Parts: sequence; C-alpha cells; structure tokens
Amino acid sequence: MLPTLSDGLLRTALELMRPSFVQAAALCLRDTGSGPEVVLIQTLTRKLWIIPKGWPMPGKTLAEAAATEAWEEAGIRGHVHPEPIGAFTYTKIKKSGLPVQCRPQVFRIDVTEVLNRYPEANKRTRRWVKLQEAADIVQTPGLASLLRRL
Repeated sequence: MLPTLSDGLLRTALELMRPSFVQAAALCLRDTGSGPEVVLIQTLTRKLWIIPKGWPMPGKTLAEAAATEAWEEAGIRGHVHPEPIGAFTYTKIKKSGLPVQCRPQVFRIDVTEVLNRYPEANKRTRRWVKLQEAADIVQTPGLASLLRRL
C-alpha cells in the first residue's frame, strides 16, 4: 500500500524537503558616539537573543515588514533602508515539533526613536550592545557571522 498524506512519516518528510521560508528582520542601529550599537531582543519561549524578525506581511515590502517587527518587538522607529544588507538561515521549531528552515532578509534601520510602550514590551527583554558583543551573544551562527561582517 502506498503512503498517504495522512501518514505522519510522509508529512514529516515533506516538511523537511520544503525550501527555506523567507522572513523580514530588522538590524536596528544607533550611534552612541563611541560606535554603533544594535538592539537585541529575547525570543518568547527559549529566551535566546535575536534581532526583531517575522513573517512577510500582505501589502508590505519586506523592508516595511522589518520596520513593523522592529516597532512591535522592540519599540524602535527609524529610517529603514529599502535593500537588505544580508540574510541568514536558522531552524525554527514549529508548535507541531517539526523543524522548518527560515531565511530572514536583514534590513538596516537607523534608529530615530526608542519607545518604552510598544506591543510586545511585556513579553520581551530589549538590550543595546556593540556589534561585536552582539555577534558573541546571539546563538544563530549565520546571524553572528553577519554581525561580525559589519
């Protein structure tokens, strides 16, 4: 008998064979006089340090989606550059337990405003660090590599 789509093994195989999902990410930078700092936020469940990121949004470019993520997840407003400065790949574990590959396109945002009241303020910790320190803190190798190149 041939496997059907209801077979758990086949569903898992199909999930693993899918291409990477595109996401929009925000590299929020501010100048401190002693060099640029980047904002990091903690993930909701595992409390890992990352940059704001999320899924594409209908009717928005990836750059606009990155700006929205910066606001919602970190309380950041600023000038978003229209072209990505890079990308990285990571594995996201879905609620079902299945891993999916994600590839956020990273957009630079020059910070003009940092607000303490924003949609996810009570869910996430926000932290400003130098680029090199950020590269040492994040646990996603591709993101760390991107930060080291800046």
